[in-house]
Amino acid sequence: MDRRHFLKKAGLGAAALALTGCLNDKNLLPVEKTTKKPNILWLIAEDMSPHWGCYGEKIIQTPNIDRLAAEGVLFRNAFVTAPVCSPSRSAMITAMHQTTIGAHHHRSSYPGSKIHLPQNIKLLPDYLKQHGYYTANGGPKTTVYHADIKRDKKLGKTDYNFVWDPAVYDDSDWNNRRPGQPFFAQIQLRGGKHRAAEVTNPVDPADVKLPPYYPDHPVIRADWARYLNSVIHLDEQVGKVLKRLDDEGIAQDTVVILWTDHGISHARGKQFLYDEGIHVPLIIRWPGVTKPGSIRQDLVSHIDIAATSLYMAGIPIPRHIQGRPLFGPQYEPRRCVFAARDRCDETLDCIRCVRTHRYKYIRNFYPQRPHLQHNRYKDNKPIIKLMRQLLAEGKLNRLQVTVFAPTRPPEELYDLQTDPFETRNLADSAAHKNQLEKMRRTLLEWMHTTCDLGLVPEPMLESLAAKYDSRYAILRDRKNKKLLDGILDVIQPADLGDCSVDRLIEKMNDSRPSVRWWAARKLSALGDKAVPAEPSLTVALWDGSPGVRVASARALCIIGAEHKGLPVLVRELKNTDQVVRHYAALALEDIGPKAYPALDALRAAKKDRYEYVRRIADRLVPVLEQSR
Repeated sequence: MDRRHFLKKAGLGAAALALTGCLNDKNLLPVEKTTKKPNILWLIAEDMSPHWGCYGEKIIQTPNIDRLAAEGVLFRNAFVTAPVCSPSRSAMITAMHQTTIGAHHHRSSYPGSKIHLPQNIKLLPDYLKQHGYYTANGGPKTTVYHADIKRDKKLGKTDYNFVWDPAVYDDSDWNNRRPGQPFFAQIQLRGGKHRAAEVTNPVDPADVKLPPYYPDHPVIRADWARYLNSVIHLDEQVGKVLKRLDDEGIAQDTVVILWTDHGISHARGKQFLYDEGIHVPLIIRWPGVTKPGSIRQDLVSHIDIAATSLYMAGIPIPRHIQGRPLFGPQYEPRRCVFAARDRCDETLDCIRCVRTHRYKYIRNFYPQRPHLQHNRYKDNKPIIKLMRQLLAEGKLNRLQVTVFAPTRPPEELYDLQTDPFETRNLADSAAHKNQLEKMRRTLLEWMHTTCDLGLVPEPMLESLAAKYDSRYAILRDRKNKKLLDGILDVIQPADLGDCSVDRLIEKMNDSRPSVRWWAARKLSALGDKAVPAEPSLTVALWDGSPGVRVASARALCIIGAEHKGLPVLVRELKNTDQVVRHYAALALEDIGPKAYPALDALRAAKKDRYEYVRRIADRLVPVLEQSR
């Protein structure tokens, strides 16, 4: 099915993504044109949602952040494109969706799998440096305090999921620039990660108000109180930065942009596409240009910040950039924003969402995987340990249990006007059928137009990337023009309609490994109903693609033919490709006790060179040892 037929079948058209007309920029002051370039200062806090005083938080006070908002513009509807650090920061610094440039898997540019950007896609500081800016990237120890103190020259956090040249930054601070030279600086602040922050008036856990999907328990309350303490600490740091600008006499020449890389790190926040994970605060102070105390309700994507910075510096915005400048006569408001979550460390997932002012649509492309999958990063958190304990003791209510559901609905739809906590899924509501279909079409069109690489299984993504100078080029090659359609032609009917076993067996013969992989994956989701596919899956154990071999072996184990599939998983656990080994380990974890004969191989995998293979083996070995 070609793309035109796919879009026609889905009911898509040019109007599906039509934007509303340009806004009158009521947030700008009338200013005379000037050739002077402003300094541009980014303050980026980690793991924090809009729990600031200027956003309505009542338990704590944030006078310095509130001052910044009173002197600038506060954006109420800002969202990140990814709810975890490295994909979000990769998008942030390029003004490109991480799914477009192939940086969507968390911490994915590792030894043996270096991700390269095409030559025409550059990092924001590179553009600014070429136009005379001094560029810096530091942390609180390098740039928060005054310029005359001894500084650590180490760059601040980057966490970019691709190969990049550190020379795009001149220093960790702006104080070594030439007299009169404008600077661009990023200050990386720990934000919500600094739960141990010591503040003068720490929050009393008894005062905390928890969202309804978390249990009211002392451990949860204490953690949320420590999180609010980290907000107080952030406010103190912001105050020091503002004071430094005042003391150096450059406050009026400096744009200050304050926001966070994603939402709070909690069970339903970080790593997920609910608003707790993707809704972030954003404040921009542009002295002499923005009207003090302005509040904007328009939908903003965090990739717009880099595009806005180029606009502020008077630099033409390259056509490939997907972010939009937030000011100026050509500003076009977004009708909706998009976000994506993919593999986080060792945990496989692919979730997409589209959000309007009123509705949120979430598409789970792995509905058979648990919502809160095992993940070492999250499992080590006391709050997650407690919630798993309460789950085992039957002390979570019906809503709180959903975060541990063993499967998820393929689609979720929320009316944010009546259900701001996203607790009532309306995907099956007859009254919302038209809204569901409209948002589904919008999401699929966005995935096509942005060349979303998330549905290309990682083993195939690695193989394809080796043929190009960048992952970005894969779906832009005519040879792969219909690849996304082919994959969706397997996934959509399997998840949303009546997909027969015979049809999936037919897809097992597709010429494209990614399509065969998804066909095997969806056959495994059918369980015993997929038994007629055993001969096709058996043949696929000798497929030329190791990823397809792993997916087929996993499916065979699930439908009861583990005597065929298990030896293949054990063999691929020793593959020279670390991504294949990772997927083999994931498959063994998925089949549970059936993996017991692979125990010795998993014990050996605890010493694997690839950390994510080790993590799964470390988790699975004791489970299997206790199963016998």
